[in-house]
Amino acid sequence: MRVLIADDHDLLRDTLIAFLGAEDGIELGSASTFEEARTRIQEDDPYNLVLLDYKMPGMRGLDSLSEAISMKGGQRVALISGQATRQIAEQALSLGAAGFIPKTLPAKSLVNAVKFMAMGEQYAPIDFMTTPDEAEAHPIAQLLTKRELEVLQGLTSGKSNKEIARDLDLTEPTIKLHMKTLYRKLEVNNRTQAAVIARDANLF
Repeated sequence: MRVLIADDHDLLRDTLIAFLGAEDGIELGSASTFEEARTRIQEDDPYNLVLLDYKMPGMRGLDSLSEAISMKGGQRVALISGQATRQIAEQALSLGAAGFIPKTLPAKSLVNAVKFMAMGEQYAPIDFMTTPDEAEAHPIAQLLTKRELEVLQGLTSGKSNKEIARDLDLTEPTIKLHMKTLYRKLEVNNRTQAAVIARDANLF
């Protein structure tokens, strides 16, 4: 089994090589840029699996993934990343990636995942793929506090201040204060405009 590890972080790359190299029957190649990975794919004996770091130098996101997959008539390529979102992982899999590996994956699980993908299967950790993306990742949500988001969600659902206060175990005057603040942050004048912005942004 031949595996190419392409990652610009020396420590991570060396750690992966150490763990995978300790396994019987695995031959390893390494690269620290996408250009270097392309050269290795083109010139080396065929690899059973190529691990591409999503953010290393030369990578153009999913475009580079697609390019690597198509090289030499077809490669099994998996993304490895410490920053990519679930959405990027899903897009990578839909493009034909062999899998997606978050850098938080324990070493033993990573070794098993590499073997699994090299044998022709598609891999992505279930817990990563099923964890909802945090609302804070949305630009609008970044403007608001957690409590303001909860109030916005309530008013977007058509609830009155009294209902929102009851749901959040707060007083109505407190809810009104949160409303005033989130109106200012969203640059709107009333609850209808705030609800429209939240809906247009698919915030809830």
